[in-house]
Amino acid sequence: MRSDGQESYNELGGTVHGPVVQAGHVHGDINFGRFDHSGPRPDGAERTPWQLPPLLRVIDRSRETAALERHRARAAREGRPVLAALSGLGGVGKTTLALSWLHALRPHFPDGQLHADLRAQSPAGPEPPAEVLARFLRALGVPAQQLPARSAERAALYRSLTANRRLVVLLDDAATAAQVRPLLPAGGSVTAVTSRRRLPGLTVDGCRPVHLEPLALEAAVDLLADTLSDERVNEQPGDARTLVELCAGLPLAVRVAGARLAARPGRRISTMVRALGEERRRLEALAIDGDHDVLATLDVSYRALPGAAARLYRLLGLHPGREFDGPVAAALLAADGGGGADGDPADALEALHDASLLVEAAGERHRFHDLVRLHAAAKATEDEPPDARARAARRIADHYLASATRAEAIIDPQHRTMARDYGPGPVVVAEVGPGTEAALDWLERELPNLMAVLHRAPADGFPTVCWQLADALWPLFLRRKFYPEWGAAHRAGLAAARGLGDRAAECRMLTSGGIGELDSGEPGEALGMFERAAHLFLAADDGLGHARTLNYRGLALQRLGRPRQAAEFFRRAAAELPAHGDRRAGALAALNLADLALDEGRAGEAVRHAGAAHDTLDASGDTYNAARATTCLGRAHLVLGRLGAAEEQLSGALTALRAVSAYEAARALGALAEVSERRGRRQLARDRCREALDLYASAGRSGSQDAEAVRVRLERLERLERLEDDGSGR
Repeated sequence: MRSDGQESYNELGGTVHGPVVQAGHVHGDINFGRFDHSGPRPDGAERTPWQLPPLLRVIDRSRETAALERHRARAAREGRPVLAALSGLGGVGKTTLALSWLHALRPHFPDGQLHADLRAQSPAGPEPPAEVLARFLRALGVPAQQLPARSAERAALYRSLTANRRLVVLLDDAATAAQVRPLLPAGGSVTAVTSRRRLPGLTVDGCRPVHLEPLALEAAVDLLADTLSDERVNEQPGDARTLVELCAGLPLAVRVAGARLAARPGRRISTMVRALGEERRRLEALAIDGDHDVLATLDVSYRALPGAAARLYRLLGLHPGREFDGPVAAALLAADGGGGADGDPADALEALHDASLLVEAAGERHRFHDLVRLHAAAKATEDEPPDARARAARRIADHYLASATRAEAIIDPQHRTMARDYGPGPVVVAEVGPGTEAALDWLERELPNLMAVLHRAPADGFPTVCWQLADALWPLFLRRKFYPEWGAAHRAGLAAARGLGDRAAECRMLTSGGIGELDSGEPGEALGMFERAAHLFLAADDGLGHARTLNYRGLALQRLGRPRQAAEFFRRAAAELPAHGDRRAGALAALNLADLALDEGRAGEAVRHAGAAHDTLDASGDTYNAARATTCLGRAHLVLGRLGAAEEQLSGALTALRAVSAYEAARALGALAEVSERRGRRQLARDRCREALDLYASAGRSGSQDAEAVRVRLERLERLERLEDDGSGR
């Protein structure tokens, strides 16, 4: 390889030895400078260049190859040249795929192959089109002394010489569409362009863009086996899968890891797995002989970024989650003091996508390839001072805390009683609404990021964010039942609050976390948490806080099978909470009394308590719990045989609950199924049972007693249906 980065096979007379495909056969020792001298040319001879580099095996690119072939067939039907641009992350296999496609076309394009490295990533700058044209013209038989001096004249001569020839052309590592255009042949030739950038400008030239993503797991394992050329992948399949997962499916990374193992035939794959296991050293481990180097490949892409995009790239390396959206970029680039932005976030994101350093995710979201994420984080450490990294981490945390708090206020304004603390920089808040359902959807979509920020906040120096995020997530946990996250968030929040010595925050984590333990089937653990909170409230002489724990302890006792003690706690809470100024919480205690009465068959008492609870909750604007009270009313009317009133109440509750709580909607549907069955509408009853079971499953409550009761009802209804079908002779 020449020191300027231009492979020798691009030059007239250069020789490269290696396998190439010709008409379906493999040949070695091909002299790429040997030409056929028959036919006319400017000095009396015509040359046929065969410049394509040797071929590597392509793994799992059949979909992309098929797209290229469809494009070629269509262009041939329309009588125009074929142009395709392959883009993707450095090392993803763009050139390998282009070579595979073009080599396979050799029997159909007998007039030669041209190749140029356009050196988009070269420190000296991209290759000027005029220089490439000069090499192409010499390869096509134009003597050096007859080359036109001006670039436009060279391009015109190139088009004239290719107008009646069938060539394949590979333009590797292009920088821009403008660099490519003068190099496009005329006539019925095929041109493949590779670039880390997407080059949308070429679409006006009839280009077919093909963007390459890293390999899927099984394909990456196949590539590793192909690189090793021994039996280690078959003998160590689990380690092989782990290794390619650490390489994140990037072909260059898999090839490098495989090459390092191939050099040590006695070494187990697990050795390389251990070498790549430490994130901080993974990129350094994915290098061999200073030639193929994942870190160097990513460095080249990074250095080519414009200033704002480069800064956003490294600051996004501090983001703790796997995906993010535009407002995060806006938060990171917001200027100190709130005076505008340090670069346009949308433009910076677009530049990262154009450079194939970001991957598009669903819903206008973005993510890093795993190795790129490690590279971005390393660049943040190298190129950003510690105080800048600290400010960026705080802005990320503040963005998620403020956005989650806005969603909390939309969904459950009564819950929003604890203060929020933010850092000194501008706080960018995401658009989380409008309305309850949209706010819940935003919290659910961002839950992995919110949890990642929550867990990292204490180590980053702002433990208040930890418990405050757990607090802001309460409306989501309560309605959509993410139990593992519910427990983990409140355990972390509780530890942070205790570390801060913040008794009010500690009590909130105990009560909210205790509800999660109760809801997920751990009433004993929940009761202990509620009692610890009650002790703290008494010690602080907080009568309202203590009264709230009465309600919570009653719920735990009810689940522990101690209904009389539970009823006493509920009655005390229903009386004390309004006396301390919280009528809404008193109504929730009354609703719990109604549920308890209904469970014990006292339907009339349940109607009285649930009706009073509904009126207070509705007046306070708590539509969610008002709908729960309506469900309780409907179930009580059902027990009393008032089917019309039951269906009216349950249908209204279902409408209000569908969008906000799968579990509560399922409870209403289960009761409606019973109404339908008792009215003789068995098909509707079956449909409602099936829908209720689907909702229980989506809420993670398939094993609950409520779900089991619906399942038993459905089985009975289906058995009756079969008996009726058999009796009718069907």
